[in-house]
Amino acid sequence: LALGDSISAHAQQVLLKNVSAAMQAGGPDHAVAFCSTRAMPLTDSMAADHQVVLQRISDRNRNPANALVTDMDRQAWQRAGTDKSGFVQVDGDGTAWYYKPIHIGLPTCLKCHGGVEDMAPSTRAILEENYPDDKATGYAQGDLRGLWKIGFAALE
Repeated sequence: LALGDSISAHAQQVLLKNVSAAMQAGGPDHAVAFCSTRAMPLTDSMAADHQVVLQRISDRNRNPANALVTDMDRQAWQRAGTDKSGFVQVDGDGTAWYYKPIHIGLPTCLKCHGGVEDMAPSTRAILEENYPDDKATGYAQGDLRGLWKIGFAALE
């Protein structure tokens, strides 16, 4: 649990730092372009550094690779609706999976994840172009946006 908290906090910090830099460099339109090409590689490099499986998942995913796939993911999503802190679930293979809720924490997040009134038309157009099946809009401040999912290999 402590290791999952530490890794997810580090990953969140790295992604927010990079998205904030992209926002400062060119606003939401530039941040969407950054996220579409750099968010997954950043997450993958942090996973390699920590020697874990590291994902962000959601029931309203933007990237299809971030969908809830397993029954355990769907159970974790339900639990995250009431449990605001991280928790661990163990699968049938003995792999420990850490899940931690990701909430819309900053008003800036709504420029890409909010409602139509929160996003510039150009940002909506870029989202539609890059993510034709985007489900990651319509959020309000404080909403559950996703989960960090971290897999720790089963002990032998």
